[in-house]
Amino acid sequence: MSSGFVSPPHPDRPSGPSRLARILEPAEWAATGIPPLCRPRRVVQELYDLHHPTPVTAVIAVLGPQERLVASASFTPHAEAPDGWCFRNALLDQLRRVVPHDLRLRSPARTAVLMHCRNGETRWSDLDGAWMWGLRDACTLHGLRCGAYVVLTRAGWQVLGQEHGGRQPRAMTTTPARRPTVRGARPRRTTPGAHEPATG
Repeated sequence: MSSGFVSPPHPDRPSGPSRLARILEPAEWAATGIPPLCRPRRVVQELYDLHHPTPVTAVIAVLGPQERLVASASFTPHAEAPDGWCFRNALLDQLRRVVPHDLRLRSPARTAVLMHCRNGETRWSDLDGAWMWGLRDACTLHGLRCGAYVVLTRAGWQVLGQEHGGRQPRAMTTTPARRPTVRGARPRRTTPGAHEPATG
């Protein structure tokens, strides 16, 4: 199983220097020191079962000790081109909806993981680099530890930068009739894919 870090050529990469600065290359992501998932398949399957993501869907999750799911939300980004700044703002908005920040802590106690459901192969692309930049920055601004970045396609899933991946689960082609439920929280105005597990 590969790590998904095979950089393709960049004929369509935006030429603007500011946008390029908001994309993390594979080597930069690896140097960030992302903590590996101990049970990646379980985490991916749990998020998949909760949100049933289709291509062009992002799922942001906050994990506590022992990779226990604290909160998660799914959404569809509206950026027309890979831009880490736009993705950072979208991720921050979702995080603020489902979990309070940890900025008062000396060091992060919880970890944010991003699962991006998209078309194409599971190897790294500029789009992934922009999401990585956004995830890293959003975690800093919300007091969280930056965690794994998972790509989910119709071929399966891959944790980029780690030797973890599989054929199941895989991206769905249509939205299921059943919507994700909100457990352990009163109804609130948030995105349809928001999820907060019971705390009791």
